[in-house]
Amino acid sequence: MNKSGVYVFWMLFFLNLNLAAARVKQDEFLLLCDNKVNPVGVAVDELTFSCLRNRLNPSGANQSYRIVVSSSYEKLIGGEYDCWDSGILAGSDGYRISYGGKKLPGSSSYYWRVQYGNAAKRAWTPVASFVTAPLQSDWAGARWICYANMPEARRLVPGIHVHENPEKITVSDEVTIPLFRKAFNVKKPIRQASLFISGLGHYVAYINGERVDDRALSPGWTQYDKQVLFNSYDVTRQLKKGENAIGAIVGNGFHYIASGRYHKLMIAYGYPKLICMLKITHDDNTTQLIVSDSSWKTNPSAITYSSIYGGETFDARLEQEGWNQRGFDDSEWQEAQLAGAPAGKLEPETGYPVTIRQRFAPQRQYRLSDDSFTIDFGQNASGSIAVKLKGKRGDTVRFWPAELITPDKRANQKASGSPYYFEYVLKGGEEEYWQPMFTYYGFRYLTVEGAGDGMSLQGESSPGTLLSCELQHLRNSAPATGSFTCSSDLLNRIYSLINWAIRSNMQSVLTDCPHREKLGWLEQSYLMGNSIRYNYDVYHLYRKKIRDMIHAQRDNGLIPDIAPEYVVFSDGFVDSPEWGSAGVLLPWMVYKWYGDRRLLEEAYPMMTGYVNYLSSKATGNLLSHGLGDWFDYGPQAPGVAQLTPVALTASAIYFKDVSVLSDIARLLGNERDALFYKVKADSIRKAFNDRFYDPVRKVYSTGSQTALAMPLCLNIPEPDERPAIYESLKRRLENDGYALTAGDIGFHFLVEALSEPRYSGLLYKMINREDVPGYGFQLAKGATALTESWPALEEVSNNHLMLGHLMEWFYTGVLGIIDAPDAVASDKIVIRPTPVGDLNSAEGHFNSPRGTIRVAWKLIDNEFEMTCTVPDHTSATIVVPAGFKSCTLQRNAESAMPFETAQLVTSGVYTVRAKR
Repeated sequence: MNKSGVYVFWMLFFLNLNLAAARVKQDEFLLLCDNKVNPVGVAVDELTFSCLRNRLNPSGANQSYRIVVSSSYEKLIGGEYDCWDSGILAGSDGYRISYGGKKLPGSSSYYWRVQYGNAAKRAWTPVASFVTAPLQSDWAGARWICYANMPEARRLVPGIHVHENPEKITVSDEVTIPLFRKAFNVKKPIRQASLFISGLGHYVAYINGERVDDRALSPGWTQYDKQVLFNSYDVTRQLKKGENAIGAIVGNGFHYIASGRYHKLMIAYGYPKLICMLKITHDDNTTQLIVSDSSWKTNPSAITYSSIYGGETFDARLEQEGWNQRGFDDSEWQEAQLAGAPAGKLEPETGYPVTIRQRFAPQRQYRLSDDSFTIDFGQNASGSIAVKLKGKRGDTVRFWPAELITPDKRANQKASGSPYYFEYVLKGGEEEYWQPMFTYYGFRYLTVEGAGDGMSLQGESSPGTLLSCELQHLRNSAPATGSFTCSSDLLNRIYSLINWAIRSNMQSVLTDCPHREKLGWLEQSYLMGNSIRYNYDVYHLYRKKIRDMIHAQRDNGLIPDIAPEYVVFSDGFVDSPEWGSAGVLLPWMVYKWYGDRRLLEEAYPMMTGYVNYLSSKATGNLLSHGLGDWFDYGPQAPGVAQLTPVALTASAIYFKDVSVLSDIARLLGNERDALFYKVKADSIRKAFNDRFYDPVRKVYSTGSQTALAMPLCLNIPEPDERPAIYESLKRRLENDGYALTAGDIGFHFLVEALSEPRYSGLLYKMINREDVPGYGFQLAKGATALTESWPALEEVSNNHLMLGHLMEWFYTGVLGIIDAPDAVASDKIVIRPTPVGDLNSAEGHFNSPRGTIRVAWKLIDNEFEMTCTVPDHTSATIVVPAGFKSCTLQRNAESAMPFETAQLVTSGVYTVRAKR
């Protein structure tokens, strides 16, 4: 090797070493702005920064942080921090540090990084970025545009034009689903380009024929007279110097619901409309803006019917090839009309989008006739379809999705909203591929009409043939945060059952079911809250949920049972304390989970308004209205509570609201309110015990599972009465044959009450069976997602976000990962696993805001062994299960040390051993 070759060799060697080191450092840190990685479209008033390690800090957690922000990458690397230099933040844990620099303009890019370490040694993290969302003033040149304006007389908004009997109102199906396009020229080299866009109800956008990203059903659902969301994209890669084109197709969503097929409700905010701003920054730092206005062109699309509730029809004969590309001849298209702006404020959608999260191929097919058959995908999930067909021009194929099938193997939509179908009209010729754009359904089965089966091994490709079909599972793309598995196959299948109900109902709104209603019923947002957040990062989804409630709140303080309130129900379906209380309890939970104090401050007027509303409805400090323990299991058909008085659950949650509001007021420095609500809570507790507690029988009211568990969990009983009430609960369970009877509200509290280690055996006895209505019973009937009723009735939903509260116990009970009572963002935890019944092992993890908590334990004969990981900036109390002694604790590679049954520790990896 000559001298120059040696030089090149060593240069490449050291370059690779540096690149490898950079990759290691990149993998080591998780840099978050507004709790997201490199967000595009972050609100300027919600800038927070977090620096988390993906691996434990070998030198311990005692270090400081310094955050620097610059307006360009070059300035940041060069040490010119022209936006913000936080200085050394001594004592900071590096989590949710609020921006403290100069006011930042909207629709601009910024770069940041973190210096970490201690006085002896400091280092830099890799660079991260964020793009601010446009401010209201930035939209000045952009206009809402449409294909046609809806006459004001056709406007139909819940609470304004519709007050009751919404099912009797009809809305025209003759709505054009429009295409929009704009051709433009870029004359200078492009440094960066951002697209900000909204289409009501939903849209799909393209740059030069390429879809800007894979999100679906965007923007998220809101109460459009209060708030309209827009989305933000980095489209630098898709743009080119020279001729370009932007295109969009806009569908109805919840902005306009037609009445031709199934519809839960009627809405007509307006016909489809669009607003758009494309900001291009050139290499010379000049900018170019492309905004929506009357210079855009528009034309009808090939979608001839679109409904969030009824499905979608696509006539491929009407398709215009290349409509969203450069060079397309749009001379026959009309100019876009200027549309009236929505009444709601235009704000950035900062949460995770709905995307395709999983694809399912057919598992089984049932032939019905020569041109009809039913597909079984094997999993009940929220989603749509993607199909490949071949046939003659004008051939029409209809797809009927369903959770269940009839005895003759056809789609059964009896309980999930009918008629709903996807429909495709072929243009003929080559193979055709299609997937619906603006609708989804909850289904496992798909009945196909009008096409032969070309997918089976025996099938042959011929005209009028379905060549391929898949179920595309759509849900909110919030990152997964947890996992759980144990030695019980039944419990693992229950975990999957509940998880699929969670997944299927995580859209831009947390829904009740993915078919019949698709509405944001509020009660499970907090009752299932921990069950969901142990599995998914719900910070952004729940922040939006809180704002949905703020927008839905009435002038008198009432928070209706659903938000957004797309339909005005009556009686308990609009005013049930167990539902509206999400407006108080959810902001508090989000603060405890993620440490967002500003959201508490934002929601405080809503919370006080709602509690004051409940007080106006109370008699003698007790409430008596609402739905109660909805869908409890009793002698009658499920519905309004059967086994527990409505007044008990309503008054108990009223007490909880007032108690929590006192704590919130104190946290926010409002001592006057804190004292007022503390006194109020004491009065409610006394009235509750006077009314419902029988000190002789040691039971509340009817003594049902809910009537006993709910007061116990809410700390309503006098302390010296609690042991006796627990004994009453044990007798109740024994008398019930350890069958589940608690409903939508009460089961959450039953699980919580029985999560105490000494009572977990009772809970395990109730759920570790298949012979009575419950989880195992549902699985035995073939359910693959949690059903609405304990007995998995066919006449109700078979994919429903309620009664899944056992999920929380898998994490807090079996694994034993618990936030300490005074924890904020999991800075203090308890690890207290519970080997119960015949379980002999379990393992799982939870990605807390501080880092990953891991637990794996096994029980062999009389020996217990556990390995657990405590992340940086977290203290943990490790508790050995009851009945074990001779405990040892080993941290990392250090020597094992003896300890009693509980030990306070800091971050590290620990091995615990104990014997009976």
